[in-house]
Amino acid sequence: QVQLVESGGGSVQAGGSLALSCAASGDVFSINAMGWYRQAPGKQRELVATITRSGVTNYADSVKGRFTISRDNAKNTLYLQMNSLKPEDTAVYYCNLWSPYRANYTYWGQGTQVTVSS
Repeated sequence: QVQLVESGGGSVQAGGSLALSCAASGDVFSINAMGWYRQAPGKQRELVATITRSGVTNYADSVKGRFTISRDNAKNTLYLQMNSLKPEDTAVYYCNLWSPYRANYTYWGQGTQVTVSS
């Protein structure tokens, strides 16, 4: 089992910044990828950004140029720096860890609320 614990959510005005962290512990397989997803009320969960262990990143078009995903492999920790926040970024943000090399190896954090007011 893997435990993912997110932190850093909160409330901010439009144009502001927030930083999220996600610490992984337990059976963390070394060859993995991690990512951030978000779910707004009444909407499906959507991808925000992903990063491989080697640092290859992928972003949703809606956050490109504003959000930066990074990770510290030594600490098994994932980060998301969010700048120029917009009200439409309001959602619960979830951390995800997975590996294609182990069957059913995908885990989610409990989520952290991000609220952006106009």
